[in-house]
Amino acid sequence: MPGIVRHQTVAVDVGGMKVGGDHPIVVQSMTNTDTEDIASTVNQVQELWRAGSEIVRITVNTEKAAAAVPRIVDTLRAFGCDVPVVGDFHYNGHLLLRKYPACARALAKYRINPGNVNIGKKHDDNFRTMIEAAVEYGKPVRIGVNWGSLDSQLLTELMDENARRPEPKTANEVMHEAIVLSCLRSAEAAERYGLRRDQIILSAKVSGVQDLISIYRDLAARSTYPLHLGLTEAGLGMKGIVATTAALSVLLQEGIGDTIRCSLTPAPGGDRTEEVKVCQQILQSLGIRSFTPQVTACPGCGRTTSTFFQEMAADIQTYLREQMPVWKAQYPGVEELKVAVMGCIVNGPGESKHSHIGISLPGTFEEPVAPVYADGKLLKTLRGEGIVKEFIEILNDYVESHYAPAVRA
Repeated sequence: MPGIVRHQTVAVDVGGMKVGGDHPIVVQSMTNTDTEDIASTVNQVQELWRAGSEIVRITVNTEKAAAAVPRIVDTLRAFGCDVPVVGDFHYNGHLLLRKYPACARALAKYRINPGNVNIGKKHDDNFRTMIEAAVEYGKPVRIGVNWGSLDSQLLTELMDENARRPEPKTANEVMHEAIVLSCLRSAEAAERYGLRRDQIILSAKVSGVQDLISIYRDLAARSTYPLHLGLTEAGLGMKGIVATTAALSVLLQEGIGDTIRCSLTPAPGGDRTEEVKVCQQILQSLGIRSFTPQVTACPGCGRTTSTFFQEMAADIQTYLREQMPVWKAQYPGVEELKVAVMGCIVNGPGESKHSHIGISLPGTFEEPVAPVYADGKLLKTLRGEGIVKEFIEILNDYVESHYAPAVRA
């Protein structure tokens, strides 16, 4: 991406998905199903995968959940879903990985929180056990520090050390240092216990935007491990989306981050795949990766008292997203397509000309015609009740004629 110089990290293979190095930034997500419920978990993993999640994490917190993991992965593969499945472990991961070797083998990666596995206590036995399992089964590990469960011994050590300084740092600065050190020390310990550098991914999750930016800048400056970005407990709806976008956009623009997640709190009965779509849109808006054709639409004003253009823009965006699974396989590059659906003559023709294909709908009191532009030139003018249908037909023709069909082996 011109203008963005990626922070140089090693590349880690997560079940065939490359994270870090010069590989594209990876979108990941996490289920919120009970992992013991195999059918529900399989269904949600597939939903996230179809939405574009390239890695999916599941909770592994009980013996029944650990026993279910191989069946979940086998069922996904039987349905043609080859997304890497990651196990999220807290407190008892050292027990589960040893007692259920089939679970340890089936997972593509282990997520370990050093604050929840006794790291810092006598001999680090639990942490070491999990790392040794990763070494035995050839699995990478994400060492995921979270400020809500930070290693208390490390934090106390740094607080005491800070109190003896002539000019003590603030409590927040000490917390930042504790998070970064927990990541780095845990990674160093993992390497001592046999894990290769190219099997380690780091994350440092906090819920404050400025805190996240500061911590990841420091972590990137002090390591070459791939970094997983994301606010922890980002929040509900608009708040979670805006906070995640604000934090991740700054870091990504600085070249920091190799894989991302938007940890949205879903509304009751809400769509879990929203977190995937938000990540995709962040990357696409920054010009880093493209996932689906983009629709430019004006906000509406007194010139557009009709809601027709809003409804058409929504219909077109939905149509494009629904078509992508087919188009992506048939027409490589179609995800770069830009479509404009404008509501009046003020900026409509100009925006349409700047897009690959666009339509300028008649605003209030304007002549009831809708000029369609393709590649900056007027293609035709639509009239009547069938504008949406006709425009979709034109859109389909454009895709077929401008994007070469994929060559099949």
